[in-house]
Amino acid sequence: MTYLILLLGLAALVIGADVLVRGASAIAVRTGLSPVVVGLTVVAFGTSTPELAVSVGAANDGQAGLAIGNVVGSNIFNVLVVLGVSAAIGGGLIVAQKIVRIDVPLMVLASIALIALSLDNELGRLDGVILFGAIIVYTVWTIRASRADSAAIAAEYEEAFGETPTTPVLLDIAFVIGGIGLLVLGSEWMVSSASEIAEKFGVSDLVIGLTVVAAGTSAPELATSVVAALKGERDIAVGNVVGSNLFNILAVLGLSSLIANNGIPVSDDALRLDLPIMLAVAVACLPVFFNGYAVKRWEGILFVVYYVAYVTFLILDQTGSGLRDPFAVAMVGFVLPLTAITLVIVAGRTFRAHRAGAA
Repeated sequence: MTYLILLLGLAALVIGADVLVRGASAIAVRTGLSPVVVGLTVVAFGTSTPELAVSVGAANDGQAGLAIGNVVGSNIFNVLVVLGVSAAIGGGLIVAQKIVRIDVPLMVLASIALIALSLDNELGRLDGVILFGAIIVYTVWTIRASRADSAAIAAEYEEAFGETPTTPVLLDIAFVIGGIGLLVLGSEWMVSSASEIAEKFGVSDLVIGLTVVAAGTSAPELATSVVAALKGERDIAVGNVVGSNLFNILAVLGLSSLIANNGIPVSDDALRLDLPIMLAVAVACLPVFFNGYAVKRWEGILFVVYYVAYVTFLILDQTGSGLRDPFAVAMVGFVLPLTAITLVIVAGRTFRAHRAGAA
């Protein structure tokens, strides 16, 4: 029965996020927001509402590991799996120059800020104010900066999300309310069932949050980006991931920290492994995205392989396997440095080619 509730909770989250995005997008367009802003804020943030619902619910229930593990795991999943699968299926992804110059550096800075605020092993209310204030500033800035977006990008978002909604206004409002209701219900089912499963198998709620719950709440991002990639709207797929990751750190953890009675404890395990990996994944986007302003198919496949390696390490660590240390040494001492060197060389060649072409 517990597993059934977990699946029902996941289904409620996916359906609720889809309904909420549809209604919110239509309302946003009616209020005069440009299609670009709708895509970067309403859609990206809307697909992150399952993370918000789960983390806030977990914080209220005192399940700190689940609250922070959900966000960290979702951000890792978004980059390595959502972008990886989208690039592999879509034959590569186009990355808008704005995302490389502005949004990805902001994602890296947000990751660094989260680690800095967590060094005292807690995210308190003041930390929540800082994080949540940052997402407000980012959203306002995005809306104002959208006036300078190119006509080509605006046209693509207009094609993707439509400029003249045909549904009645009341139906759009009902979508928003119904979507929020499904998200709240789904989050409660997922938090309770995931906690029971963790207790049954002796797995920490942090690991459950990093894997099962994170993958489940990232399903809307995966669906949105894959569909966008298949439709040829490949920069939308990238913008959805970057915007969602920013929202996860700043809004989800910010609001969760504000709501939690005693703040959100951050374990030493999360500080030693998971938060640094989240930062490393964000930093890895810079050379990959800069490589011709695109995510190549082979890079997408490499991302997915790294996610499998990450989950494998978590499983080896939780089961106390003797393979844990050799596996970690092989990854840290050989595979990761080799990949980093390869990406830097490829990015350098691309940069020199761009400069030669411009000359």
